[in-house]
Amino acid sequence: MLFTSYSFIIFISLLFLIYYIIPKKFQWMLLLGASYLFYSFAGVKYLLYILLTTVSTYVVSIKIGNLHKTQSEYLAKYKNELSREEKKEYRASIKSIQWKWLLFCLFLNFGVLAVVKYANFTIANINFIVQALGSEKQLSFLNLALPMGISFYTFQTMGYIIDVYRGKYPPEKNLFKLGLFVSFFPQLVQGPISRFDELSQTLLGEHEYSSRNISFGLQRILWGYFKKLVIADRILVAVNTIIRNPEIYDGVFVLVGMLFYAFQLYADFTGGIDITIGIAEVLGIKVKENFERPYFSKSIVEYWRRWHISLGSWFREYVFYPISVSKPMLELSKSSRRKLGDAMGKRVPVYISTIVVWFITGIWHGAHWNFVVWGLMNCLVIIVSQELEPFYGWFHNKFNVMHTFAFRLFQVIRTVLLMSSLRLLDCYRDVPTAFRMFGTMFTKFNISEIFSGKLMNLGLGIADYALLLASLVILLTVSLIQRSGSVRCKLAEKPHLVRYLVYYALFISILVVGAYGVGYDSSQFIYNQF
Repeated sequence: MLFTSYSFIIFISLLFLIYYIIPKKFQWMLLLGASYLFYSFAGVKYLLYILLTTVSTYVVSIKIGNLHKTQSEYLAKYKNELSREEKKEYRASIKSIQWKWLLFCLFLNFGVLAVVKYANFTIANINFIVQALGSEKQLSFLNLALPMGISFYTFQTMGYIIDVYRGKYPPEKNLFKLGLFVSFFPQLVQGPISRFDELSQTLLGEHEYSSRNISFGLQRILWGYFKKLVIADRILVAVNTIIRNPEIYDGVFVLVGMLFYAFQLYADFTGGIDITIGIAEVLGIKVKENFERPYFSKSIVEYWRRWHISLGSWFREYVFYPISVSKPMLELSKSSRRKLGDAMGKRVPVYISTIVVWFITGIWHGAHWNFVVWGLMNCLVIIVSQELEPFYGWFHNKFNVMHTFAFRLFQVIRTVLLMSSLRLLDCYRDVPTAFRMFGTMFTKFNISEIFSGKLMNLGLGIADYALLLASLVILLTVSLIQRSGSVRCKLAEKPHLVRYLVYYALFISILVVGAYGVGYDSSQFIYNQF
C-alpha cells in the first residue's frame, strides 16, 4: 500500500477516526492491528518474517532481563558473604549466558536479513569468479522477495535487544506491545529507526483528542505530500531520462542529472519522513526527526550528522563504538603505537572502525557493488578530510575567512557538489558507468547544450521547470525560517485567514500540479527499496 495511494488515504482517515472514538486503553491495540493490516498489503506471507523477529526478540529479551534480575537479587542477598572475586566471577558467568542469548538473537535476525537481501548478490559474485576461472558451472539464484521494511525493523529491533543486554532498560513484558514497537506502520516504509525507550513513551500511552496535534500533524502530512508529488515525482522523469541514456546525456547533463537527483532524493526521502512524523503526531505519538537541513552542511561529516540521523546514530552506537573499544582493537592500537608512533598508531583502530561502518552502510543501502563503492568513497572522503585538518587550521589562521558569508556559502556548495557526485553511483547503479559519466563532466562539458533545446527533451515542459524552480524557492525559504524555530509554530501565530490560505494553497497545489497521469509515476519512496 503506497503512501501516495488512495487506499492509504482511506486507511489512515479511518484509523484517525476510530482511534479517538474507542476507549483510550485500546488505542495501542488498534495501532497494532492497523500495522499488521498495513504490512499484509505487501504480502500476507511476509508477516512471518516480522513475526519471527518479534517473537525471537521477545523471548531473548525476557531471558536476558530475567538474568539481570537474578544477578541483582543474588548479589543483594549474599553481598556480605561473597568476596570481591566471587562477585566478579558470578557477574562474568551471568554475562556469558546473556552474551550467548544475544548472539543467538543477532545471528538469527541478521541471518534472515542477509539471506533474503544478500543471497543472490553473493551467488552472482561466486558465479562471476567461477566463470572467470574457466568453469561453466553456475549456482542457481534463490527465488526470494525482499519483505517490506525488513532492514528498518531489523535494525530497530536489534538495537532494542542490545540495549536490554546492556541493561539500559528492562525488557517489555507484553509481547503485543513489543510487536507494536517492531511493526508501527508509518516507520515501516523508510524509518526513522527509533529507540524503544524514546518511542514507547508515547506509542504505548493513552492519548486525548488534541486539536493542536491533529492540526500540526495534518500540516506535516500535507507538506510531505507536496514534496513527494509536486517535486520528487515530477523531477523523477528528467532524472530517469538522463540516467537511462548515458550515451546521449553526458558532460554537462551529468551535472544536471546529479543535481536534479539531489533535489529529487531530498524531496522524496524527507517527504516520506514528514508523512510518517505527521501521522504519528495526529495519533499523539512522538517520532524523532530524521533530517536537520542537510544541504546547509559545510562538510561531509556535518552532512551525515544531519541526513538520515537515526541510521547514522544506530551505526555509531551499535557498530562503531563497540568495534573501536573492543579488546582486539585495543590490542591493535597498542601494537600500532609501538610500531608507527602515537600520532599514527591511535588512528589505526579509528579508521578501521570507520571503514567497517561505511562498508556496512553501503551494503545496507543495497546488495550491489555500486552501494559498496559509494559507502567506501564516503569513508575515503571523511578520512582524507580528517587527515587534512592541520592544513585547514593553517589556512583559517592565515586567511581568517571561516566566519565570512562567502566562505560559508562556498563550503555549502562544495559539500552539495561532493555528495551529489558520490550519488552518481546510486544513479547509474553500475560502477564503471558512474565513473565514466563523472569523467565526462570534465572531458565533454559543454554548457551551451543546455540552451540548445536538449533540456526540453527530458520529459518536462516549461511549466514543469517553472514549478520546480518555485518549489526550490519554497523549500529554501522554509529551511531558512526553520533555523529560528518551527514553521508551523510561526504559522500558528498568524491570523486565521493567512493560515488557511497557506493550507489551502498547499492542498490545491498537490491536487492540481501533483505528478499524476501519463508521463509521471506516483512511485514508491526511494528508501523503501533499502
